[in-house]
Amino acid sequence: CPNDAIYQGVEIYEINPQLCTECVGHFDTSQCVEVCPVECIPVNPEHRESKAQLMLKYEQLMAREAG
Repeated sequence: CPNDAIYQGVEIYEINPQLCTECVGHFDTSQCVEVCPVECIPVNPEHRESKAQLMLKYEQLMAREAG
């Protein structure tokens, strides 16, 4: 994950929605979905974001890193 949004949870890997941009700004597709051998990365209905929202989050994360 280019944003380090994936981490080892108690039983499974989990995704921090505050860091996940679905790879917007980095790649054309979500890399975790691309490399996962099964369809186990569901969209969380509580964290649905538009491409514009994801791009804004990406820009904020990159500004924080450069900061």
